[in-house]
Amino acid sequence: METKKTTENEEKKNLSFVEQIVEGELEKGKNGGRIQTRFPPEPNGYIHIGHAKAICMDFGVADRNNGVCNLRFDDTNPSKEDTEYVDSILHDIEWLGFKWGNVYYASDYFEKLWDFAVWLIKKGLAYIDEQTSEQIAQQKGTPTTPGIASPYRDRPVEESLRLFELMNTPDAVEGSMVLRAKLDMANPNMHFRDPVIYRIIHIPHHRTGTKWHAYPMYDFAHGQSDYFEGVTHSICTLEFVPHRPLYDKFIDLLKEMNGETDNIADNRPRQIEFNRLNLTYTVMSKRKLHTLVDEKLVSGWDDPRMPTICGMRRRGYSAQSIRNFIDSIGYTKFDALNDYALLEAAVRDDLNKKACRVSAVLNPVKLIITNYPEGKTEELEAINNPENEADGTHTITFSRELWIEREDFMEDAPKKFFRLSPDKEVRLKNAYIIKCKGCKKDEEGNVVEIYAEYDPTSKSGMEGANRKVKGTLHWLSVGHCKKAEVRLYDRLFEVENPSADDRDFRELLNPNSLTVLDNCYVEGYLAEKKVGDFLQFQRIGYFTIDPDSTPEHLVFNRTVGLKDTWAKMNK
Repeated sequence: METKKTTENEEKKNLSFVEQIVEGELEKGKNGGRIQTRFPPEPNGYIHIGHAKAICMDFGVADRNNGVCNLRFDDTNPSKEDTEYVDSILHDIEWLGFKWGNVYYASDYFEKLWDFAVWLIKKGLAYIDEQTSEQIAQQKGTPTTPGIASPYRDRPVEESLRLFELMNTPDAVEGSMVLRAKLDMANPNMHFRDPVIYRIIHIPHHRTGTKWHAYPMYDFAHGQSDYFEGVTHSICTLEFVPHRPLYDKFIDLLKEMNGETDNIADNRPRQIEFNRLNLTYTVMSKRKLHTLVDEKLVSGWDDPRMPTICGMRRRGYSAQSIRNFIDSIGYTKFDALNDYALLEAAVRDDLNKKACRVSAVLNPVKLIITNYPEGKTEELEAINNPENEADGTHTITFSRELWIEREDFMEDAPKKFFRLSPDKEVRLKNAYIIKCKGCKKDEEGNVVEIYAEYDPTSKSGMEGANRKVKGTLHWLSVGHCKKAEVRLYDRLFEVENPSADDRDFRELLNPNSLTVLDNCYVEGYLAEKKVGDFLQFQRIGYFTIDPDSTPEHLVFNRTVGLKDTWAKMNK
C-alpha cells in the first residue's frame, strides 16, 4: 500500500499546476465530479505549434480524468473566417492524435446571445453608442485614471432596443454604432469600462450567410458559449488573466437572467491561465503569418518554414515529436522564449526511432572502382532502422561506377581528414574497403572523377572486413539510383526574437532559409516511399517526401540535420 501511495504522489508531482488544480477540484466533487474542457480556435487561419500546446492541455487533462474535450469554433467575425480554416483545424487536431467529443460553433448560439443582449439592455446594463471607435478609445482612460462616460450612456432603453434591432439589418452602416455593456467606467480593470459587446459586419458568414448583420465580440460570446455547453474548466493563455473578471461577470448575469441565483460562483466554468508557447527564430502572430502567406514571402500556410502544424507536418516533423516537445517545456505562469533547438532535438529523438535509413548524395562526384569488373553488380543488404529490427531490410545495388559526396574527397588532405584522399583507405558502407588512386580534373581544376581500387576480401560480413579503417562513406550506384530535388530548410528569421525587434518583421527574414539542390541522387528504393514517411539520409540528416514529388521528379524536404549546427555557429 505504501508503494502505491508513493507512486501516486510522484505522479501528482509531475502534473502541471493546471492539472493539479483540476484534479484537486475533482477530488472535492466540484461540478459533480466531472470535467469538460474545450479547444476554441477562431477559424481565421491555420493553427500553429502555439495552439498545439493548448490542444495538448485541453484534450490531455480531460482524457486523463475520464472527461470530454469539445471543439468549438469561435466564428464571430465573418470578415476573417472561412471553411478552409475549419477543415484544416479539424485535420491538424486529428493528426496530432486527439479526438474531440463534439464539434460546436459560437454561431450555434447567436440567437441565445442576442436574447441575452436584449435582456441586458432592458435591465439598463447595455446601451447603443454612436461614437467612433477612436472616440470610445479616447474615453477609456488609463489604469490609474477613470474613463469618461459616453454621451449615450444614459440613453432611453427603448431607443437602445430600437437601434439594436437596426444594427441587425442591411441598412445599418458598419462602424456607425455598437452595443456596449454598462458596467463601471472607473474600474481599474480596463475591460470593465463599458466594453463593446456587439458590432456591425455585413460580410456573409461562412455558416449563417446573411442572416446576421450584428455580431457579438469575443469577450461576450466566449464565456457564454462555455456556459451553454456545460464547460467546467476554461483553460487559456496568460493574456486572458485580466479578462477573467469580465468572463465571470457575464456568466453571472446570464445565470441571473435564467433565474439561477443560487451558488452562482460555485458552478460557473473556472478559467485557468498558462503561459504561451513562443519559439526563437519565428513568429506566432496570426496577423504576421497571414502577411507572410498573402505577400508570398513563403509558399503557403504549409510552407515547411512556418510554425503551423501543417507546415511542420510537410517538413517531416512527427506528431509525437511535437507532443514530446510540449511536454518537455511544461506549463507555467511565466512567459518564456523557448529555443527552437529544443524542438529540433525532440524531432531527432523521435525520428531516430522511426526513420528508414537510406543513402542519398546531395553534391555528387563520380567514383570509379577501377579493378571492379565492368558490367558486374551486387545486391547488398541495408538495414532499414538499427533502432527497430522489425523494420527489416532492403537491398542496394553496388557497381563499378558510384556517386559519392564531393565533400568526402580531398586531394591535399590534412592529417585528421578521415575520408577519401590519395593513398588513403575508407570503407564504403555495407560494401568494400577501397583505396584512392587519384582523380581527374576539368580545365578549371574541378574534380570530375575519382579513381580507387577495392579489396575483394573486405566486403561487409567477410573475414577481411575486420580490417579497421577510420572512415566510412555512403554511396550510390550511378546506374541504379534516381535523380532528385532536395530542399534544405533553415530558420525563417535571422534574429532570435523577431517579435521583440522594432524593425518591420519582413526585414528580419533569413534570405538563406531555403536552399534548393536539383542535382541530387537517391536510392531507387525511395520511389516506393510516400508522403509522410520518415527517412534518414545517412550521414546527412532526416528528410521526408514533399507533396510536390512525382515518380518522374522526386522531391525531398530536410526535416532536421543529424546535429544542431546552429549551436556551433552561435558560440
